[in-house]
Amino acid sequence: MVRFEDVAAEFGPAIARIVATYECNAATRQDLTQDILVAIFKSLHALRDPTRLRPFVFRIVHNRCLDHVIRHASKPRMDALTAELPDSDEDPRQRFLSRENSGRLLEAIRSLEVPYRQVVTLLLEDMSYAEIADALGITISNVGVRVNRAKTQLRQLLNSP
Repeated sequence: MVRFEDVAAEFGPAIARIVATYECNAATRQDLTQDILVAIFKSLHALRDPTRLRPFVFRIVHNRCLDHVIRHASKPRMDALTAELPDSDEDPRQRFLSRENSGRLLEAIRSLEVPYRQVVTLLLEDMSYAEIADALGITISNVGVRVNRAKTQLRQLLNSP
């Protein structure tokens, strides 16, 4: 039996990163993260094969994020993009450039259509194409197509002035 505490500890940071690609408001991100954790807690008993925990968790994460996008699609976006990065030993100029690049990448990922955003966020969590296909309920070849299209769009977005 998989314990919820272990799941929350293992996947909490990844959930937070994925949620950040769907929501820029910090308070709403926290609410969405809590909603996802509750959904995982309630669904954990349905997990039959513990070796499939990772796709199981990420399917819940993306389904909840998709529901969030649908519910909030008609609401105007007033929040400024914030991408807080942890302090490092870099000099201030390097830290600024790093923060700027991360913010641009996050903004570009947020601007992707949901199917492309889903595969990119899971790729960034080091999931294989097979795991992504399992988590999203699509074929492995469809994952490849979405990844290629997402990369093309991200290149265009990040190379534009």
